[in-house]
Amino acid sequence: MPSENIFLFVPNLIGYARIVFAFISFYFMPCCPLTASSFYLLSGLLDAFDGHAARILNQGTRFGAMLDMLTDRCATMCLLVNLALLYPRATLLFQLSMSLDVASHWLHLHSSVVRGSESHKMIDLSGNPVLRIYYTSKRVLAPCPCVCVLGGVHTALPSCLSSLCAICAACSVHPVCWQ
Repeated sequence: MPSENIFLFVPNLIGYARIVFAFISFYFMPCCPLTASSFYLLSGLLDAFDGHAARILNQGTRFGAMLDMLTDRCATMCLLVNLALLYPRATLLFQLSMSLDVASHWLHLHSSVVRGSESHKMIDLSGNPVLRIYYTSKRVLAPCPCVCVLGGVHTALPSCLSSLCAICAACSVHPVCWQ
């Protein structure tokens, strides 16, 4: 694999498509909610396929993992900013959700690096029931992109749940993160 161009691995190509679909969604968010939702949902659905392709094709890379996480965070931020513009009375909720989302994922990533993990996705699910359900139940994880797109004001809830899960993962794996 050292001589291969990881930037052209299938999971990364799927990741690039996610970014294109997300940008199209962002463009249409202020004026065309159905078009924006369709592209956002498509980007979210591709999120399930990039990881699956990485495992099947043995093309998992740190670059791909970071691309995936960064695309997720940026898509969430742009959606929440748009929702804050659409629902100004709930702006504080959306701002808190954005802050919690970024901070918790950074904390989880940092604790993964500190403990020497190969990937931020390698976590011990035995001690945390919320994470175990979130990461092992397709009934819980699969609907998240749909809920985010279709949830309107309640879109902050899946983001907060995801953020809380990341905080729980970081702290259950590496309690030093709070010192």
